[in-house]
Amino acid sequence: MSTRPTPPADTPAYTATNGTLYLVPAPLDFGCDTQAPLQDALPDGTLKTAARLTHWICENAKSTRAYLKRIEPLHPLAASLQQQTITELPREVHKKGDHGAKGSAPFDARPLLAAALVGHDMGLISEAGMPAVADPGSSVVRAAHDLGIPVVPLVGPVSLLLALAASGLNGQNFAFTGYLPQDAQERIQRIRELESLALKTGQTQLFIETPYRNAALWQALVQTLQPHTRLALAGGLTLPQVQIRSQLVRQWRQQAIPIDNRTPVVFAFGR
Repeated sequence: MSTRPTPPADTPAYTATNGTLYLVPAPLDFGCDTQAPLQDALPDGTLKTAARLTHWICENAKSTRAYLKRIEPLHPLAASLQQQTITELPREVHKKGDHGAKGSAPFDARPLLAAALVGHDMGLISEAGMPAVADPGSSVVRAAHDLGIPVVPLVGPVSLLLALAASGLNGQNFAFTGYLPQDAQERIQRIRELESLALKTGQTQLFIETPYRNAALWQALVQTLQPHTRLALAGGLTLPQVQIRSQLVRQWRQQAIPIDNRTPVVFAFGR
């Protein structure tokens, strides 16, 4: 018997009694040495909405409180940090993903939205960028739809799209492939598979890495990709130390580019 959760048969349509789930983007400077002013990266309307919310579902409670503390001087919070209701997504979502590991059921996030069912607006937030995009949270969004809770994404930085737009690569056909394998041989094989797809179809391939492995991945890319493949990197997006470069692999091989092992980087290649 399948263990996949299903919405109750009497799930109501969207009603005025339900709160709204807001997808609240966070600045991209999480974990970086420097932080840019919030108003430089996020619209005032997004910050105002975040300031009035008091119920949160998040990737990390500590970073959520730190973000709210940065908002408070710009817009007074509706409740103090101590009075905010902040619930972290369970560890299983971080380890297995919102949709479950192979052979297991997706995470049922409906219980996390109880406050919205009694009229409270709620915020979904990750540590950086847009929640549910290259970050946990899609299970919460799916549950909101199943429960008849309106979902409203707020405007803010999405590193993948910023990197793609600045890369000069195909923005009409692209795919985000997450993280590449850590094992050196498996990583080389995966790079070659993705490159073959990119060169055959024109589909740009985007991926990320844990910052302390940035340099190792970059070296593997430069050594493995074909000379005529275009390779781009975008690090420190929205920050003063932003680094965006895009050129052919044969050109990359002729120069030494320092890769920051502390700053999140988006990598992309294609034709």
